[in-house]
Amino acid sequence: MKLNYQLPPRAVKHWDEWIGEHHLGDIAVAAEDAGFDMVSMTDHPFPYEPWLKSGGHHAFDPFVALSFMAAATQRLRLCTLVVVSAYRHPYITAKAAASLDNLSRGRLVLGMGVGYQREEFDVVDASFDDRGKRFDAAVQAMQAAWTGEVLDRDDPYYPAHGHVMLPRPAQRPGPPIWFGGNSAAARRRVVALGQGWMPFEQNAESAKITGTPPLTSVDDLAEQIGALRERARDAGRRDELQVCFGAHGAGGIEAHAEAVAARVDGYEKAGVTHLLIDSQARSFEDCVREIGLYSSLTG
Repeated sequence: MKLNYQLPPRAVKHWDEWIGEHHLGDIAVAAEDAGFDMVSMTDHPFPYEPWLKSGGHHAFDPFVALSFMAAATQRLRLCTLVVVSAYRHPYITAKAAASLDNLSRGRLVLGMGVGYQREEFDVVDASFDDRGKRFDAAVQAMQAAWTGEVLDRDDPYYPAHGHVMLPRPAQRPGPPIWFGGNSAAARRRVVALGQGWMPFEQNAESAKITGTPPLTSVDDLAEQIGALRERARDAGRRDELQVCFGAHGAGGIEAHAEAVAARVDGYEKAGVTHLLIDSQARSFEDCVREIGLYSSLTG
């Protein structure tokens, strides 16, 4: 099982103080040297203050931040976890994704999600009530743009007539798309449109905020992964669907690292291919030390 390190979201609010004399690339290099397979960045362009006060967080633009991390590394994969499609027009997202994948020589994994915060939709003038239908259309529009061919699409949301996007992504036919979320709709999209699923651990209280089902046990996770892969086989898929599971941490760096180590075998048996490390770091130095604690799990 591979490990995916996500910059601690709490770091962004006080970034200048948090990073000190270092830079974002140093974190990526530390993760690569420790044997991590992937680094991730989340997506919140203009958060709503009440959400921030209730536990939400700020974020860098994921494509800009991951490009810094790509430039400092050689093999580390780069994951958007997750890009909310509606925050950008899909042809703009397709261009950003193709550019990053091309310039990083094929290292992008495009994690995408429908989104759940109406206020953030509203402030960027995105449509909330039909976001599911628009999301499906956006993914298909992006995949069409990555062909590098002149498009002639009469899509009701994202038509294109006579337009072409070059250069193409390094990965063909495009970077793998992993869908985030615990919902049945997310799993449906994985089978129909994507290459991976990114569920996350959450209790009933958190589920009320995100509007997606709770997920608290490895047994439930294993059952859902098994059903997903069976559905993919029934649909004629022969590729192995990737599963990146986000297990929440608590208790500080050492306690969380010990808890992850104790559960790794269970996650792997459940069918998880990538484990997202929920960083507990409170400073850059903590971050590097934390990454080192997981090096024994990456070999």
